[in-house]
Amino acid sequence: MTDAAWYPDPTGQAELRYYDGSQWTEHVSTGGQQSTAPLAPPQATVEQEAPTQVGSAQAVQAAYGDHAQAQQAQYGQQPAQAQQPAGDAFAGISGDLIDGRFSEIEGNGAVLQNKKLLRVRVGEPFQARQGSMVAYQGNVQFKYQGGGVGKFLKKAVTGEGLSLMGVEGQGDVFLADAAKEVHILQLNNSGISINGDHVLAFSNSLQWNIERVQGAGMLTGGLFNTTLRGTGWVAVTTEGDPVVLNAGEAPTFTDTNAVVGWSLGLQTSLQKSFTAGALIGRGSGEAFQVAFHGAGFVIVQPSEGAVVPPHSHS
Repeated sequence: MTDAAWYPDPTGQAELRYYDGSQWTEHVSTGGQQSTAPLAPPQATVEQEAPTQVGSAQAVQAAYGDHAQAQQAQYGQQPAQAQQPAGDAFAGISGDLIDGRFSEIEGNGAVLQNKKLLRVRVGEPFQARQGSMVAYQGNVQFKYQGGGVGKFLKKAVTGEGLSLMGVEGQGDVFLADAAKEVHILQLNNSGISINGDHVLAFSNSLQWNIERVQGAGMLTGGLFNTTLRGTGWVAVTTEGDPVVLNAGEAPTFTDTNAVVGWSLGLQTSLQKSFTAGALIGRGSGEAFQVAFHGAGFVIVQPSEGAVVPPHSHS
């Protein structure tokens, strides 16, 4: 028997193809990104090179030679006999959960495992939202990050809640936040303003602070964002698939509860809708929108957050 594992794709359609212990599957991986590809003709070639025809993990390694070793090393895998010294971890179990489609997606740094789950390979320390860790592997340490007295006071006064934990060590950390969708942005000597509720994690190389949204007075409430500046990555969450608007194309206005973040080059102001107060937004008679002007982008999610039930008059 040959162990279930990723091997060089015998069809040549991808770098790796998953073998479930009895047959090749449609699950393939190239450059660390998983997808599916059917076993295409010539079928004779696929059957000839299938591990079941060779008969053992050692023979598979001999059949594929140095190329298999190079591919496995590239994706952080060991040869089958070293990878599973106690035998096949999935022996006697079958099903979609273990046929390869939900296997960990390899890669360095921050890598999406699916739309709602982020894996960070800890090389350099990074910051993550407190409570966002769902699993980790390796020797990883988590430390409370208060951000200093200044940020603590800003959080208390503004309500901009970004409670962070520092993550360091060696290993992999898996992060998620209430099954929200996760998106990775790479900043290159740039900056972004994000609602603190939508910050999942970011690299230590970025400088962060809590700042008032330009043009928003104290009476509007909640219009304080977390700004990130510098060079590095940040993982942002949204409730559903967002839309990214180019504010340079036309004056842009967003609901204060639906906007996720925007590039720091934009000018912002607050617009109050008197005549349409009962129709726009979720306010009680008055509605506010954030107005954007200049060159930059705005991220908007298809949700305005939790619905607040009306007060009972009984």
